[in-house]
Amino acid sequence: MADLKRFGAEFLGTLLLVFFGVGSAIAARKEGGVVVVALSFGFILLALSYMLGPISGCHVNPAVTLGALATGRISVGGAIGYWISQFVGAIVAALLLWVLVHSGGVTDQSGTLGANEYGAHINLGGTFLLEIVLTFLLVLVILTVTSRVEQSSVAAVAIGIAIAACHLVGVALDGTSVNPARSFGPAIFAGDTPLSQLWVFIVAPLIGGLLAAAVLRFVLGNAWRPQAAGAPGPDASR
Repeated sequence: MADLKRFGAEFLGTLLLVFFGVGSAIAARKEGGVVVVALSFGFILLALSYMLGPISGCHVNPAVTLGALATGRISVGGAIGYWISQFVGAIVAALLLWVLVHSGGVTDQSGTLGANEYGAHINLGGTFLLEIVLTFLLVLVILTVTSRVEQSSVAAVAIGIAIAACHLVGVALDGTSVNPARSFGPAIFAGDTPLSQLWVFIVAPLIGGLLAAAVLRFVLGNAWRPQAAGAPGPDASR
């Protein structure tokens, strides 16, 4: 039952993250611009972190879960359950957005249901590097601030700011992924170019997450240790 509760939290959290974040790109990418999209992702992740953090750690991102797995915060079985929940949540969110665009009278200002793609302002190599670096920052911030008990009350603020910063840099270049589930859901409904380029937005963020996990012990120094059950942060062993 406890596992189902955590998996349900990851499903709901990813659904809401994609619906509100990607929804802002669909509804306000041109009229609101990069700042509106970045703040939408930052605010929704901040809110979700406070709401779901005590339940599942609020990963809502396969790259974060991979970082948690690499640092001993979650079991392999738990990570697989999280990944399934996250991808399914993203698919459901993208379906809801697709319905709004095709049946709800919403104009898609992104032109691709908010899907990630490269080519207009950045090439394949640039996209790969960009997504690794942006995801590295996001996952490192998450793993670091949730490792410090004294920062637990404000950890969500740092996480929200980190993802907003990532989007301020990346939205105009490739739409900003830093989250394979976020890229997967919209791409399967957009099809065409976003679907053919999807692999980049899955592989690169996962590499960034692994690099963040590898660097974590150097950031925390002697305070580093695999997170124990019941500790704050992205821990699925509670």
